[in-house]
Amino acid sequence: MQDHYFTADPTAPSRPGTVRLHTDGVDLTLATDSGVFSQSRVDRGTKVLLDSAPMPSTRGPLLDLGCGYGPIALTLATRRRRLPVWAIDLNDRALGLTRANADAAGLGNVTACRPDEVPDDVVFAGIYSNPPIRSGKAALHEMLLRWLPRLDPAGVAYLVVSKNLGSDSLARWLDEQGFPTSRLTSDRGFRVLEVRPSTS
Repeated sequence: MQDHYFTADPTAPSRPGTVRLHTDGVDLTLATDSGVFSQSRVDRGTKVLLDSAPMPSTRGPLLDLGCGYGPIALTLATRRRRLPVWAIDLNDRALGLTRANADAAGLGNVTACRPDEVPDDVVFAGIYSNPPIRSGKAALHEMLLRWLPRLDPAGVAYLVVSKNLGSDSLARWLDEQGFPTSRLTSDRGFRVLEVRPSTS
């Protein structure tokens, strides 16, 4: 059975490669491999997110939720070198790649780990994610309800979701859960949702 990119321990034979990450202020070559999300290029949705989502107005730790091999985390860490950036994923191969890519880029402010390894007292000024929609609605909702409450009261989350994969229905659901959600931008079939901390 073919591995999904959200498999914890991919069994697909290793096929190392590289991709170029180029967005405002960032130009890096990243190591990739089989068994991780979008191994052959920086995913279009991720690129839309990185090109459009601003840095938060408040200072504090940043979170890349579902980091893959690290394009979002490394972009955040490059733009805010003095802030800690947490990069979390369930995929051990992805976490190893993120660590290697951060080391190669000289970004000592990136911590790549499994979700349970993030200390409970860390709150985030910003959460950025190209969430694993294909993991299923239940898993997606569980993930968001776990991490969005850890936003700083002045923080913000940015999620990029394909219009064809339910971005509008996800925005409605987030509103229903008490997280004010608006559309920041729409580009190349992707919506970037801006999510504020719960008002309840």
